[in-house]
Amino acid sequence: MTLSAERPLFGLVLAGGHSRRMQRDKAALAYAGQPQLTRAMAQLASLTDQCFVSVRPDQVNEPLRAQWPQIIDREGESGPLAGIRAAQAYAPHAAWWVLACDLPRLEPAALEHLLAKRDSSQFATCYLSAHDGLPEPLCTLYEPASAPALEQYARNGGRCPRKFLLTHPVCTLEPFSPEALDNINSADEYWQAMQDSRLHHAPARRLTLKYFAVLREQAGRSSETIETETSSAAALYAELRAKYDFTLPEAMLKVAINGEFTDWSTPLADGDEVVFIPPVAGG
Repeated sequence: MTLSAERPLFGLVLAGGHSRRMQRDKAALAYAGQPQLTRAMAQLASLTDQCFVSVRPDQVNEPLRAQWPQIIDREGESGPLAGIRAAQAYAPHAAWWVLACDLPRLEPAALEHLLAKRDSSQFATCYLSAHDGLPEPLCTLYEPASAPALEQYARNGGRCPRKFLLTHPVCTLEPFSPEALDNINSADEYWQAMQDSRLHHAPARRLTLKYFAVLREQAGRSSETIETETSSAAALYAELRAKYDFTLPEAMLKVAINGEFTDWSTPLADGDEVVFIPPVAGG
């Protein structure tokens, strides 16, 4: 790596989203056996002087994110642009390589190619989308010269980093591969991605389970900790139903993961607390 000490290249992995469509923290989802935030940080750290994870203020102490140096969104700001601007405010002299955490099909070769084609005379270097031909802002090298323009863009009400790239001088590259920059935002997209053998890996997950009412009676316990290779709440309940002869079908229950009601298709992660909730008697 030949980086200038006067103008370092820092990495920023964006992990400050709310993951509303996924209904659980996307950064913690495992692909090929490791959380995708861990994978993204490792990929970017190998090509930069120092790598940070972008977080909201309420995520600072979250165990997965707390493993690395953090850039915290400024109060009142949110979204990818907020993360980029917070990083530039932290080190305005540096170039910032911004990467979304949820790109499981992104391979090191694509990152190496982007770095090799970097044009530091432009505001940024980025790939074009394989789907619509527009700049992809969340795998982009932002040069220090872009900081004042981004600041002005935000002051004028701009919120979309893609629109910023469309209206400013940037170096754009043809897609490295068709799916390299595809985000995985929902449970349906996750299960589709897991059909790819390169991403599928099923290590044992350690889960804490809680049972209520008839489920507690049939299981003979109110809680337990298990290890399982099942990867969704639906598959987990099917496994437990066979083990304990649960009489209630899935359709009569609600499921909560880590204190939040969620869909049965929501992916499970190591360390989750899963609660199956029967209908309340006497309604």
